[in-house]
Amino acid sequence: MDRDFWHRKWASKEIGFHEGAANPLMLAHLGRLGLAPGSRVFVPLCGKSLDVHWLLAQGYRVAGVELSQLAVDQLFADLGVTPEVSVAAQLLHYRAPGIDIFVGDLFALSASMLGAVDAVYDRAALVALPEAMRARYAAHVGALAARAPQLLICYQYEQALMAGPPFSVGDDEVRQRYGHAYALTLLGKTEVAGGFKGRFAAREAVWLLT
Repeated sequence: MDRDFWHRKWASKEIGFHEGAANPLMLAHLGRLGLAPGSRVFVPLCGKSLDVHWLLAQGYRVAGVELSQLAVDQLFADLGVTPEVSVAAQLLHYRAPGIDIFVGDLFALSASMLGAVDAVYDRAALVALPEAMRARYAAHVGALAARAPQLLICYQYEQALMAGPPFSVGDDEVRQRYGHAYALTLLGKTEVAGGFKGRFAAREAVWLLT
């Protein structure tokens, strides 16, 4: 899996991972992060997520990073906001009041470029990556956010039934990737309505990392 894979997905509008409303698990559990009004939330691999819209509407500030410039252009168009765009090392930086989105490779983003954040919200980032990349991702995001608390949502299903993405990330793997740096609390698991593509059962697991 490479950059071209995701660019093709966005260009061909094969974006089944894009939800048509704010994620209900985020709505149910974001309060566990204990965020004060105006807190800055980092959303890795944010796409054009409506979760970003909801976070902004609640008065939070949002920082994100996304590989697809097409997705970020659509995000700002949907927000009805014209961003200021500048070059930040190997990335583009889209900036508007309350929101900063970096376009390009997540691993090219540094903590100094990102700036301080109060929390991380990961709904579709960890599960978008193959197993070989997930350890590097978890460590990098933790370092970017200076170990700020995270709300993490993972899919869980029998991996042999689907190649992914999204990939299945089980409880043991979450503990392996994050347990050395965070206290982990499993907040709950929810069945995916109708399963994946109506073919097999899947669940979403919600974790609090503090």
